[in-house]
Amino acid sequence: MKIVVCVKEIPDPDIAASVFQVDEAARAVVPVPGLRSVASPFDEQAIEVALRLRDQLGSAAISLVTLGDETAKAIVKNGLALGADDAYLLVDEAFDGGDATTTARALAAAIRKIGGVDLVLTGRQAADDDAGIVGCGIAEILGVPAVTFAMDVAVDGGALVVERSLGDGSETVEAPLPALVTVSHEVGKVRPASLRETMKAARQPLTVGTAADLELTAGDVGAAGARRTLERLAVPKNDVRCEFLAGESPEALAATLIERLSAARIL
Repeated sequence: MKIVVCVKEIPDPDIAASVFQVDEAARAVVPVPGLRSVASPFDEQAIEVALRLRDQLGSAAISLVTLGDETAKAIVKNGLALGADDAYLLVDEAFDGGDATTTARALAAAIRKIGGVDLVLTGRQAADDDAGIVGCGIAEILGVPAVTFAMDVAVDGGALVVERSLGDGSETVEAPLPALVTVSHEVGKVRPASLRETMKAARQPLTVGTAADLELTAGDVGAAGARRTLERLAVPKNDVRCEFLAGESPEALAATLIERLSAARIL
C-alpha cells in the first residue's frame, strides 16, 4: 500500500497571539523574527494514522508532501524521524500568495507525480487558519472519495474502513481505494521519534519540486491562481467599557441598574 501524508508548517500555536501584528494596508501579518514553526498537530496525527496502517498491514510505503519554503525542511525531517519513508518539499516563488485552492492544486499535482498512491491523509484542518478546505480540494482534483474527521482508519479486504467523529457521537463508513481521509484529533497520541531515527532523518535527502516540475503554470498557483479575495485584515478593536455601580443596599443597586438599562434602551 502506498500512502501520502500532506503536512503543513505553521507558527507554534503555543506562542501568545499578542506577539503578532497586522499591516492593515498590506493586508498581511507582519513576520515575527525568530518565530518557531512546527507541523500542524492534525497533520502529525495523520502521520500516526499512516504508521498504524503500516503496522496493521505489515508493510506500506509512506511519503510526506509539504508546500512551503526552506524552513519547512525541519517539520518534514521530523515526519521522517517518526517513520515515514521519504519526503517531497514543494518550494517555488510561484507558490507565494496562494490560497487553499492553489495549495490543493499543487499538492494534488505532486501526488499524481509520485504515482500509484492508494491513500492520501491530511489533517482535518490546519491549526493556524482552521479552514479545513485543502484536504477535500485535493480529493476533488484527484477524483477520489473523501472521508472527513477520521478518528480511526483501517483497511479490510481492500476497502477503507473509517470511524468518523461527529458532534454527538461517531459513525463508521467504508470507501473504495484510492481515497483521501482527513484526520481528527480523536486519533490520540502521536508516537515519539527515537534518537536513532531522528539522526537517520537528519541525513536523509529530500526531493524538492517546483511548479514547473509539477507541470503547473504560473497561472495555476500562487497569487495568480488564487480564488480567494482578501478584503480586509485587522486586529479586532476592544472598546468594551466596564462600569461598577454603587449602592447602599441590593434594592438601591437594582434601582440604579434599571435606570442605566432604561437609559441605554435595553429595557
